[in-house]
Amino acid sequence: MTEHLQPLAEVFGHLVTDQSAKAKRYRSQRLCPFGNKVPNCTKDKAKNPLGVCSVFRNNVPVITCPIRFREDWLIAEDAASFFFGDDVAWSSLTEVRLNDANGKSAGNIDIVLVAYDDKGKISDFGALEIQAVYISGNVRDPFEHYIKNPKVHAGMDWTTQSNYPRPDYLSSSRKRLAPQLMFKGGILHSWRKKTAVALDKSFFETLPPLKSVNKSKADIAWFVYDLVLVKENGQERFVLTKIDEIFTEFETALISITTPVPGELNEFLKHLQGKLDDQLEAPPINRTIEKPF
Repeated sequence: MTEHLQPLAEVFGHLVTDQSAKAKRYRSQRLCPFGNKVPNCTKDKAKNPLGVCSVFRNNVPVITCPIRFREDWLIAEDAASFFFGDDVAWSSLTEVRLNDANGKSAGNIDIVLVAYDDKGKISDFGALEIQAVYISGNVRDPFEHYIKNPKVHAGMDWTTQSNYPRPDYLSSSRKRLAPQLMFKGGILHSWRKKTAVALDKSFFETLPPLKSVNKSKADIAWFVYDLVLVKENGQERFVLTKIDEIFTEFETALISITTPVPGELNEFLKHLQGKLDDQLEAPPINRTIEKPF
């Protein structure tokens, strides 16, 4: 296994070591090959996009951009199979606003898949949510350094730099996944509509165990993807590959995701005792009263 001393795995859809004419063109034009709403990458800033699709964690690529999951629209095909079965005409709509009963937005659904009949009338739909991984630390600095000279800096050593970027799985689940299941997922479940979640293998492995059910009884399908390294025409690249699918009921999945795993009570008591000891051992604060009389 190659040891990576810098965090960048893919930039503008290509390995940072890719010096092919195509990779150079995508970097120079800031293009996105994964079905963004416009040809260019728009991550973070439209004029100066942060074109990082995935980063390395323990030498394994982790997807950090939700658009990266759109490669060949595999996620839509997998979700449609769960929602509608086979031999059904369907299409996809992106960034669809979902309101609650008071007209307040519960957020945008990443992708809504709609099934329709011969006359184009919608007969069913389901929601596909994409869960990329948040980053802690600074990923723009190594990106900016790399993009100045991709050939020379592809093998840079970034380990001595401060704020080395790493996947933040806890924030990804607590700040994004859990709220989406509670609010958007709750509305869809009340309508008896299914949800599919597409997420990275390394992220899924940090989640609590989910109780699976038969596909026919499931409210949620968890599609787990990985970036698999392949070599085509002498050039290496990562290919989005589904490696697992788990089917769950809505309530049990929500409880599993939102219920924290408690630590040891004795450890917390030791922490409290330490803070109390420090407080009791601290000298009293004596204040001098000037000219009391």
